[in-house]
Amino acid sequence: VSRVRMYLGPAIMYSINLVGLFIIIIATMINVNPKLTLYALLPLPLLSFSIYAVNNIISSRSERIQEQLSALTGIAQEIYSGIRVVKAYVQQIPVLRFFDRENKLYKKKSLELARVEALFFPLMLFLVGLSTIITIYVGGLEVMNGKITAGNIAEFVIYINMLTWPVTSIGWVASIIQRAAASQKRINAFLKVKPEITSTASDSLDIAGKVEFRQVDFTYEDTGIQALNQLSFKLEPGEKLVIIGRTGEGKSTIAQLLTRMYDPTGGEVLLDGKPLRTLDLYELRKNIGYVPQDVFLFSDTIYNNIAFGQTHVTREQVIQAAKNAAIYDDIMELPDQFDTLIGERGVNLSGGQKQRISIARALVFEPALMIFDDCLSAVDARTEKRILHNLNTVLKNKTTLIITHRIFSVMDFDKIVVLQQGKVAEEGDHQMLLHRKGYYFELFEKQKIEQSIAT
Repeated sequence: VSRVRMYLGPAIMYSINLVGLFIIIIATMINVNPKLTLYALLPLPLLSFSIYAVNNIISSRSERIQEQLSALTGIAQEIYSGIRVVKAYVQQIPVLRFFDRENKLYKKKSLELARVEALFFPLMLFLVGLSTIITIYVGGLEVMNGKITAGNIAEFVIYINMLTWPVTSIGWVASIIQRAAASQKRINAFLKVKPEITSTASDSLDIAGKVEFRQVDFTYEDTGIQALNQLSFKLEPGEKLVIIGRTGEGKSTIAQLLTRMYDPTGGEVLLDGKPLRTLDLYELRKNIGYVPQDVFLFSDTIYNNIAFGQTHVTREQVIQAAKNAAIYDDIMELPDQFDTLIGERGVNLSGGQKQRISIARALVFEPALMIFDDCLSAVDARTEKRILHNLNTVLKNKTTLIITHRIFSVMDFDKIVVLQQGKVAEEGDHQMLLHRKGYYFELFEKQKIEQSIAT
């Protein structure tokens, strides 16, 4: 953008200045003596070309320096973020050596640029001085021949000095135009990008919460992995559905499709009997409370993280949401309580605390449909039980979909769906699935043993 701005500002201004001065000064010089004008102007095109060439070299080397500086900044940020891992594996010295090598590479590239810049002004002064010397020499011969006066030589020297910057700017402007054209192509490429997920309607929604997946297929375009294969299930308004499955079985994909982060590659996802594609995107997401697997907290206070984007909520509602998410007691133990500042991505909180703040953020939202994507994985069993007890009360009449690996946390829910290879392998309530003695039964027995060992 800055390169295009340089073209629209200085480049056009200097071009107009150049044309105006050229017309006036060269016409005046030719009127005095055409021969002297030709010799006086002879080095100036070479000056313009030299500056154009040198400026391109400076530009390309400057870009390489910026890339290296960006890499250095990224390396430093990554090392500081993962400093505990670096120390745990005793990699301080190797990391310092690696950073030192990158620093030396940055120094080398900076010196290469400095050498080119060191030749830039001497070259320009040499060519301008050469033009002045030629003017004085040829002008002296013309004075001796009686064709011009000594005053005309001084006049020509002044004209040469007046033309120096405009001629110098020819190469500079040409380089700016060249870079601006390339930059504008990249800008146009961004501006012409159309979002894949768009709204086809602008109607307000009053969601009851009936969810249906009808023969849904989904394949990730970048990897070609098929996450869902002919997946079908229904969730009635106010029901609590739990989805269980191994890693990579497509559980999180279901949440992504319901919030329309993606559209299915086959089949249809319906909400209250209407395909999601036909609903207003803003209204759809406004009615869904989504707690993602990868929790993200902003560098702000705990209060602002819970009340994120909800300008109408009161402090009492935020406090109640924190209590329902079983994070209230933890917050009250902090120095500034709800006004405690959270570091980047919640770095000064534990994984369980971050997850519970994320849950509180969704609860204060009071949506018609709640989606919890494995958001209790970092919470201990006792806290999980408290959260689920609170959710049973708070979400009593709301449609809820929970994605989890823990069976003990899902016993009181209306329906359980077990995924295998992107399909519904088992479906029913807790007792029904135990009697079938399938994958759910195996997982139940395994977790039962693990819990007994832990206690």
